[in-house]
Formats: sequence, structure tokens, C-alpha cells
Amino acid sequence: MRCDPTRWQWPRQLLGLVLSLPLAALAGPEVVASIQPLHSLVASIMQGVAEPVLLVRGGASPHDYALRPSDARALADARVVFWIGPELETFMVKPLQNAQGKVRSVALLDAPGVTVLPLRSGGAWEARQPEHDHEHGASTGRDAHIWLDPGNAAAMARRVVAVLGEVDPEHRADYERNGSLLADRLDQLNRRLTAELEPIKRQPFIVFHDAYRYFEQRYNLNTVGAITLGPEQRPGAKRVAEIQARIRSAGVRCVFSEPQFQPALVETLIAGSSARTGVLDPLGAAIPSGPEAYFQLVRALADALRACLNKV
Repeated sequence: MRCDPTRWQWPRQLLGLVLSLPLAALAGPEVVASIQPLHSLVASIMQGVAEPVLLVRGGASPHDYALRPSDARALADARVVFWIGPELETFMVKPLQNAQGKVRSVALLDAPGVTVLPLRSGGAWEARQPEHDHEHGASTGRDAHIWLDPGNAAAMARRVVAVLGEVDPEHRADYERNGSLLADRLDQLNRRLTAELEPIKRQPFIVFHDAYRYFEQRYNLNTVGAITLGPEQRPGAKRVAEIQARIRSAGVRCVFSEPQFQPALVETLIAGSSARTGVLDPLGAAIPSGPEAYFQLVRALADALRACLNKV
């Protein structure tokens, strides 16, 4: 009996199609993470299972982000959405309320083991105005930049592992294994930065906006003020004069801007002083997304501080 060569054509084509599908289409839940540092932690935990979707990309700020149609679709299709909380990503509050019962929303500002600090206000940190309260977390008084403390990142990762194990028990062992590896790496990162930042911890510096308190507290750094309340606000003449006075009185060594803002303002502030300039980025705008992004971001902060504050 002759074999029909077309008999196996369809199964082979089907097999080829299946093998060509991305891993995320074959296994694991649809997961969304709001910002780059958080996405990196989630991606580390989901390695070998699926890839989470990142909402706020590149140089965009979660403080004033507007959802794109593709973002709305990703949220609607997700089984789990990881975010910091309404204190940071105000743009996500309404969509997540609308998806209640369909999507599991996990605000990591409330994760067990996360150290949450209060917002600073007044003096070197600028008085907070009522109209900006909701936008920057003052509705609860909590500082939302929790990821800049590797200890908090470890607590956030533990919560991610637990949630993913609940919604996708088939891959619980994968999540737990990856989470354990991530915890070890975060511990190594913390120990390394503790040693590297020790020589500069008494050097006074000023940041562009008050996003770095968790990093400062973890490594006992000497931040003596912030230029502005939020990254999208430009300080007025009175505030500029206050910061210039602070630079002189505190003997500030460095004033740091952020990548998405023109450095002209910082140059104005340091005019006539011995202070230098540097750049800090709390979100890693120029860093490729993925499991390594968190580590690159935190190391970049430490490197920028050392490069500026170590100069004689």
C-alpha cells in the first residue's frame, strides 16, 4: 500500500505553528506590572514560565501617565496586575476599579514586610500643597518609592511569588525557585552597596525631587533637601532662593537632576557655589526592561552618587 505524502502534512504544520508560538502563549497567566523596577522583579520570578507586560515604558513618569489603548487591553486581559498603589500610579485606579472581580489587583505598597516611610514636608523638602496631595501620595501620607530599598524589593518579591503561586499553582515550584534565587541576588546587592556607599554617607547632597528616601535610609546617606515636590513641577523663584541658601549653609557637594529634565535649572542653583552636578534616575528610563533592570537601576544610583560625591 502506498503512503500518501499529504497525509501527515496538516499535523506537521500544526506542530510547527505550536512550536513557533511565544512561551507566554503556551504557559503561565497573563500578568501586568506597572513600572520598570517592579516589572523587573516580576520578570525574574516568571522566568521560564511567561513574560509580564510592562505599562509605563522609557522616560514616562507614573505620576502623570495616561493609559494608551494597548495598555487598556493589557489590563483587561490580565489575570494579575502588580502595581505600587494609588499613591504612585493614579492612572490605574479607575481601570482597576472597573475590572474588579475580573482581574486580581495587587498593590505592593501593602505587601507584608515592606517598610513604608511617611512623606517629608516643609523646610528643605518643600511645603506640600493640598492640590498636589492625591497626586503624590499625601492622601495617605505614604512615600510610594518603596522599590529603592533592596530590602523592600525582597518583600515585594515574596508577595509576587505567593500571588503567582495561588493563581497558577501548576508553576508554583518555578516561581518559588526563581524567587529564592532573586532573594539571594538582592541580599548580595545590598551587602555590596552597603560597603561601596560607606565612604560617602556623610557627604551632603540635594536631589531633584524627593524620590530617594528609601535608598537614603537603607544606606544612611546625607540628603539635605529636594528641589521640587514632584518631577513635573518647576520650582518658583522663592523655592530656588531657598535651595541656593541651603546649598551654601549645608556645604552641599552635589545637586542631582533627573534624565528627563533639562539640567539648566540645576546649573542655576549651583552658580557661585562649589557644588557639582550629577544625574539620578529612580525608574531606570534608559535601561532595557527585563530581569536585570532592577539590579542595573540600583547599581546606577550608587555609581552616580559615588562618582559625584567622591570627587575632591
